Amino acid sequence: MQIQTNPSQKELKQHGEAEFPILVSEEQLSIYESGTFLWHWHPEVELTVIQSGEIIYHVNRSVYHLRQGDILFCNANALHSGSMFQKKDCSYLSVTFDPQLIYGFHESIVFRKYVDPIIQNMGFAAVLFSPENDGYVRLLTALQSLIRLFDRRPAYYEPDMICQLLQIWKIIFQCYSPKAPAADYEGKELIRIKQILSYLDQNFMNHITLEDISSVINLCPGECSRLFRRYMNVTLFSYLKEYRISRSLDFLAEPGLSVTEVAALSGFSDPNYYTKVFRSIKGCSPRTYRKKYFTCSPENTKCG
Repeated sequence: MQIQTNPSQKELKQHGEAEFPILVSEEQLSIYESGTFLWHWHPEVELTVIQSGEIIYHVNRSVYHLRQGDILFCNANALHSGSMFQKKDCSYLSVTFDPQLIYGFHESIVFRKYVDPIIQNMGFAAVLFSPENDGYVRLLTALQSLIRLFDRRPAYYEPDMICQLLQIWKIIFQCYSPKAPAADYEGKELIRIKQILSYLDQNFMNHITLEDISSVINLCPGECSRLFRRYMNVTLFSYLKEYRISRSLDFLAEPGLSVTEVAALSGFSDPNYYTKVFRSIKGCSPRTYRKKYFTCSPENTKCG
């Protein structure tokens, strides 16, 4: 499986109910293809608690190596992705919520003083809390209480959860610096990155040049390439190759399509090159992958 997004890489999954937008979920990297969840963003804030294993977690331009016990705050609208470390699985809890649960209404002093400065500052995309850090124990305690309330749903759990969210936000705000580096510049870069990702999503099946992409964001090709590498920690066309392979899995699941047709639909004009790239990323050929994951057989537990 893979995270479902719209063309700008906004996640389509609903985080909780509209009347109470918070979701606590247990996750494992092994449920995602290649042990990686792809770049995406959402307007909700997310807190990730590592239960076991390790994860390489990207948030905007920063890279975090998270280990058991670590807690990562990921700001609203920040691009993020995660992958296995040394191909080993990682289990984690994800707590995702709309900041409006904290501030209530936009004219409130809580919104103006404590929430809006953070969610509007792309220079403050993430904060890592490790066991040795100040505030870690208080944050973990509040998160554990929040998770218990979500799981058990006792009487009055909604206001009790909001109380815990306020405690969590207070701890995060105490780490906030209004002088986070290049916040305005970060915001402009993030907009351009999302525009690039949207263009690639809508055109991955076609021939794409660096000039095509750079014209979308009104930068020269060289600066466009440097921006993407600086922000995403991978070259633009390396990302495009991996994205095309990821999108090709949907076509491989269609039994009526040949590998040559799958390659063409995924933006590869040469099926042999498609197979080569597929093997380098997935560790096997497209035919082997299709047989293993998309052909029903007694030993294939993913069928039915």
